[in-house]
Amino acid sequence: MNKNIIKIISFVLLCLLSLSNITVSASLNQEKILEEESYDEFATNAVFEEGNIVVEARSALLMEPVSGTILYEKNIDEKFAPASVTKIMTMLLAMEAVDSGKISLQDKITCSENAKKMGGSTMLLDTGEVRTVEEILKGIAIASGNDAAVAMAEFLGGTEEAFVQMMNTRAQELGMTNTTFKNCNGLPVEGHLSSARDIATMSMELLKHKGILKYTGTYMETISEGRKTPIELVNHNKLVRFFNGCDGLKTGFTDEAKYCISATAVHDGVRMLSVIMGAPTFKVRNRDASMLMNYGFSKFEGKKIFDKDADVEKIYLGKNTDRFFIAKAQDDLVIVVPKGTDGEPTTKVVLDELKDSYNMGDVVGKCEVYMGDNKVGEGLLYADRDVEKANFLDNFKYNMKNLFKKGI
Repeated sequence: MNKNIIKIISFVLLCLLSLSNITVSASLNQEKILEEESYDEFATNAVFEEGNIVVEARSALLMEPVSGTILYEKNIDEKFAPASVTKIMTMLLAMEAVDSGKISLQDKITCSENAKKMGGSTMLLDTGEVRTVEEILKGIAIASGNDAAVAMAEFLGGTEEAFVQMMNTRAQELGMTNTTFKNCNGLPVEGHLSSARDIATMSMELLKHKGILKYTGTYMETISEGRKTPIELVNHNKLVRFFNGCDGLKTGFTDEAKYCISATAVHDGVRMLSVIMGAPTFKVRNRDASMLMNYGFSKFEGKKIFDKDADVEKIYLGKNTDRFFIAKAQDDLVIVVPKGTDGEPTTKVVLDELKDSYNMGDVVGKCEVYMGDNKVGEGLLYADRDVEKANFLDNFKYNMKNLFKKGI
């Protein structure tokens, strides 16, 4: 009896040990496969022959997004289904609402049945689930959640249909003449079309809202608050992990659209934006996007004009007054120019309409940067102090003081 029990226990232990070895081996093999994929599928060393860029995708564009200069193009005005790259416009409208103060990142969004039933890629929202605007943005930017896109659309527009009208209106305002949106997430529907040029246009606009890169540049995120089962988000844009400096923006795939991406990365202060549409495989999509951005980085360099918070210009609140503020750079101001460019950049301060008073931190205008007659960049300026325009009595005292200084 005891011998039988010992045999059974020994057999069970042997089985457990074997299973453990198999699991560890499988884990190691999986890691090896992923490592090999990182060098194969996302060949960020994608090379180009000088003057001979070969893009396999049906449409492609490379842009320097500060100036909007197009460095490479292939069928950029041809209309294609954009798939989930559509969500760039959804994120743009959301970020515009956040940055304008219309909504906040901590506002609550309730997931509807309509949002939950969305097919394709999903954030796994439940009907009635309440999440913040920030969490829904993460679901769109990282997991490409179709449910998250609809939840955001209903929150901002009341209905998805009303939000789609907002998307098309904004597209018209941006000059996206080859774009018609039929939904907010890019799921297949007849007539839902865009072009590489238009996608680059809305991508440039989204890049003005730097907060979005916090989400589009995240590879993995977990949302667990208020859930028994955490939401595990993994970025569909693998270049975020495998291409140095990549922090966005959005991938897409449907059977009609094939593989699409609006990809952006920064090297040494230079940002490049690559749009790929109609690639036959995700390997080709990532290779083409990587190759184009590498080409851009080989041709352009960044020049810093001002550091963040640097003094740019003293601004007086009228003539014959001692009331002024210092206009400071809101962010680092870096221009992007072709390597080997001759000449020094010049700056021009362009103020918004002069007001009677300013609070410290108020945006007061912008600093434009030129190379010759060509505008190559700009940055926002803010007031360094609270200041009010002088009244009649203050101006009188100031003028009298100056008269006595001059000995009159």
